Amino acid sequence: MSDQSDLLERARAWADEDPDPQTRADLGALVEAAGSGDETAMADLADRFAGTLEFGTAGLRGALGAGPNRMNRVVVIRAAAGLAAYLLDHGAADGDSVVIGYDARHSSDVFARDTAEVMTGAGLSALVLPRPLPTPLLAFAIRDLGAVAGVMVTASHNPPQDNGYKVYLGDGSQIVPPADAGIADRIAAVGALADVPRGGGGEVLGDDVLDRYLDVVAGLVGDGPRELTTVYTPLHGVGGSTVATVLERAGFAAPHVAVAQAEPDADFPTVAFPNPEEPGAMDLAMALAEEVGADVVVANDPDADRCAVAVPGPHGWQMLHGDEVGVLLADHLLRQGRTGVYAASIVSSTLLGKMAEAAGQPHLETLTGFKWIGRVDGLAFGYEEALGYCVDPGHVRDKDGISALLLVCELAATLKAEGRTLRDNLDRLAREHGLHATDQLSVRMSDLAQIPATMERLRTSPPTTLGGFDVEGIDDLSQGSANLPPTDGLRYRLAEHARVIVRPSGTEPKIKCYLEVVVPVEADDPEGVDAARISAVGRLDAIRADVQAAAGL
Repeated sequence: MSDQSDLLERARAWADEDPDPQTRADLGALVEAAGSGDETAMADLADRFAGTLEFGTAGLRGALGAGPNRMNRVVVIRAAAGLAAYLLDHGAADGDSVVIGYDARHSSDVFARDTAEVMTGAGLSALVLPRPLPTPLLAFAIRDLGAVAGVMVTASHNPPQDNGYKVYLGDGSQIVPPADAGIADRIAAVGALADVPRGGGGEVLGDDVLDRYLDVVAGLVGDGPRELTTVYTPLHGVGGSTVATVLERAGFAAPHVAVAQAEPDADFPTVAFPNPEEPGAMDLAMALAEEVGADVVVANDPDADRCAVAVPGPHGWQMLHGDEVGVLLADHLLRQGRTGVYAASIVSSTLLGKMAEAAGQPHLETLTGFKWIGRVDGLAFGYEEALGYCVDPGHVRDKDGISALLLVCELAATLKAEGRTLRDNLDRLAREHGLHATDQLSVRMSDLAQIPATMERLRTSPPTTLGGFDVEGIDDLSQGSANLPPTDGLRYRLAEHARVIVRPSGTEPKIKCYLEVVVPVEADDPEGVDAARISAVGRLDAIRADVQAAAGL
């Protein structure tokens, strides 16, 4: 049998098993076109069956569509069956509960229902959140309800054609090795789809757990100023009503909302990518802020586990980098007396460590992702530069864009009452610790083979200087260390405390390069911070150009 004939047979067999009439029909049409000699259809079919969507620590994430290399009901049912088997093999008993949440993306509700039916079919209890709600609520609900695991159907800030499947265990944290491999092994062992036991749809929860979450978050802020004019956008995601309620319960006025982005919309029609970090995503909110004279703009990504912040500047509204928001929140908590470990991912700014040390608190670096940050013993606060912040690890061991947003508003209101701004606080930190400026070079790859090739190029031909700074040391993160498990990445330690880290994205087809420079600030020079910022921009630009050349990007 030829390769093409084998491919067509595999596709027909898949379609016969597919319970979804839409993807079954789409695949049938693709098979017919490919069988008639349509080369484009054959290439599409080959990609859909080029492998199986890999289950890892981030769960599953990929484009929607039929085939094992896409997100669809067949893949989700198999994943749910594998997860159920893993839980039962690792101490879960009949009747133990699994909490299931979902966002407002295409097919999220369907994937949640399939998961619930597989869990009940396996003898577990399925507790389903009542409607599309933020991811941090799912993380909260696992511990609040005493569940053995949780599943969140979301692709976070990925493009609209994607969906995903995140798995948490009973401690409320995302999975880490070896749990991912154990679940993947059991997914691979699932037989015919028709043989997967299916039960009822589980219990659809009321709003009780949501109300407890809202009360916990609102309780994070103490008495204090509340005068603040805020603009908010949920970026067509599920955060809108939750944010509005939390702000109200905490005593803040209702925010001005970017109307065109206020309601959940799986097509994200006003943005190229539904990620507040992407150029243009915050333009509507910042235009509204200019119109209403806002003090601050706050935003969530579509599943509301990230928080973005913009502030007025000398040349209009400006987004704060994730590192800037991270150190503002850390400083806020340190000044309130929050004790414990202050943790950040290795790609985040080194400023957090200096702040924690100055305050007499321990600091820890982790691998990228809240699956690692959320597991830090004694965690007081954790963040990663990609707009993820954990400000209440006692209740949510994951990034939480709702609680972070509320604390940003509390800080901004407190500073406003004192005649100061978030930018003024950043200037103070720069005078105390030096200006730590960070930036990122992120390149999306159309050919996935380019990603390992780029990493290999950097390993075999390492740069000796970057942006005019000598490379004083190179850490190959794939080797691991006493403090960090192995991960694919390279860290360049440069002169004058500058730093570059290069790694493949864990959730998107991208190479990401994280840059940091540290510029001393003369404490008694009133123009010192501004001068340091200008110097930092030039240094970052030079480093970025050299990294791009060295990596062949």
